Amino acid sequence: MIHSLSGGVLNTHGKHDYAKVKMLDGEKIGETLWFVSNLPELKIGDKVKVEGLSCDYATGEVIRIDRNVDEFSFPISYKRMKRIVEILK
Repeated sequence: MIHSLSGGVLNTHGKHDYAKVKMLDGEKIGETLWFVSNLPELKIGDKVKVEGLSCDYATGEVIRIDRNVDEFSFPISYKRMKRIVEILK
């Protein structure tokens, strides 16, 4: 926990799961991008629906998962990251 000089708490550390996804459609097709996941059942190889960049949604395949990572130790700002919406069947 980090304290400000005036005695208040500046921020608390949140832990999140991050998934690297190879995009299968949308404007970033073929690229690999990081997304935040709140789906504990997510596994490598799953096809997922993700928040799109300029479109509503896109699909991709999970190629890596980093679980329970502190939001301040991940190189991309948690607040700016897009989310995995659901696992596709």
